Amino acid sequence: MAGESGAQTISATVLVHEAWLRVSRDKEQRWESRRHFLGAAAQAMRCVLINRARDKKRLKRGGEDAERVDLDALGDAEAALAFDAPDEELLAVDEALDRLTAEDALAGEIVRLRYFAGLTWPEIAEVTGMSERDLNRQWAFARAWLRDAMEK
Repeated sequence: MAGESGAQTISATVLVHEAWLRVSRDKEQRWESRRHFLGAAAQAMRCVLINRARDKKRLKRGGEDAERVDLDALGDAEAALAFDAPDEELLAVDEALDRLTAEDALAGEIVRLRYFAGLTWPEIAEVTGMSERDLNRQWAFARAWLRDAMEK
């Protein structure tokens, strides 16, 4: 998160806590592997971010004309989120990611782990059991596919 702007109003701590609340709801849940857990965590973080982006756009939440409050100025040193994308772009990525996942589940998983969970390439390689070289190929495919899908 270092070096990211304060455009978002959710801290990394809040994001992780909200994601944990989502994945830990089901007391019967048994994680098959680290990959299974991280995939669920990435999906939960995605849901939290998408819901917040949608909420910001709703009129009952102030709509497009809401005034942004800089939480850093209020003393919250972790106010910045790992994503510097505007809400509209985040929502477009979410919709395109659903279509990508339907076409190529592995590419969708890699995007969720990298973009929403913020895992590094070595971490994703460990979780998926793929080489970093193969991951980079999948990432290049996924980025091109998403860019194309978002332009349509």
